[in-house]
Amino acid sequence: MSRPEISRLAWALGLSLALHLGSYGIYEGGKALHVWEKLSTPAWVKKLLKAVTPTKAIDVAKQPPKPREAPLMFVEVNPNTAAVEPPKDTKYYAAQNSRAANPDAEKETDVPKISGEQDRVMKTEDTQRPKAQPLQPALPPEPPAPEVKPKATLRPGDLSMAKPEDESLKGEGQAKPRPRTVAEARAQQAQPPEPLKIAGQKARQDGGVRRRNITSSLDAIGSPFGVYDAAIVAAIQNRWYALLEERGYASDRTGKVVLEFQLNYDGRVTDENVLEHSVDEILSLLCQKAIMDPSPYSRWPSDMRKMVGTDYREVRFTFYYN
Repeated sequence: MSRPEISRLAWALGLSLALHLGSYGIYEGGKALHVWEKLSTPAWVKKLLKAVTPTKAIDVAKQPPKPREAPLMFVEVNPNTAAVEPPKDTKYYAAQNSRAANPDAEKETDVPKISGEQDRVMKTEDTQRPKAQPLQPALPPEPPAPEVKPKATLRPGDLSMAKPEDESLKGEGQAKPRPRTVAEARAQQAQPPEPLKIAGQKARQDGGVRRRNITSSLDAIGSPFGVYDAAIVAAIQNRWYALLEERGYASDRTGKVVLEFQLNYDGRVTDENVLEHSVDEILSLLCQKAIMDPSPYSRWPSDMRKMVGTDYREVRFTFYYN
């Protein structure tokens, strides 16, 4: 590089440095004298900024966050108290719609009066403990094909002894025939069994509503979740009682166990976790087994899966030791 070129480069660097230092000095001086705060932005600049600013982003930012809805609580509804119209506002869901009612009330409130003995589980009637049932009965072995014998032809004058057909077995009271093939056994098992009732004592709740009925009932929304969850609760309760009987539990310890798990659309239970327990580890383990042993449960109905929007649900289950 020649000497004139070096001289021009040095002048350019010096001029650039002087301009930057001068601009910075003007800015700092104006800031110290509050000059920039007194100047107003031209109208055309404001219009330009408004045109290029995304209004949708501003509107979204101004919107308050949506509050997270509290999950509804499952309750059992007596079919005799089921209603056609669902209640407007409630924290309960069930297999059928139900409207709050009570036999009598001294005052009018938002909740019905229920004259029970406990205040831990919401229940409107006393239900006795069901008999223990097997979890998943196995299919009976396929019996051998019966040998077909020709019927004897009766002639006048022949004497024969035959067992008369029992007329009492005919009609609706006739017992179901034993399945002869695996296909017939599966068809019989596919028929929905009589639903198990959830055992427990009637709750105690102070209140009163205008609607009158022979038995107390709650405001509850009928849902596919209610039909499905009623079977889940009954299966878990049935297994829990069976485990307690096996260990000879004598109701000499009190407390509760709160469990949380994911119930998948295909009935599998995953990610079971104990959130709280005030009993020993053995009783806590029995509660975990009561949930896991009957699984996998039935698959979700199609309309229920559409309502959930995902392939699993977060379920919280509480066991009470009295």
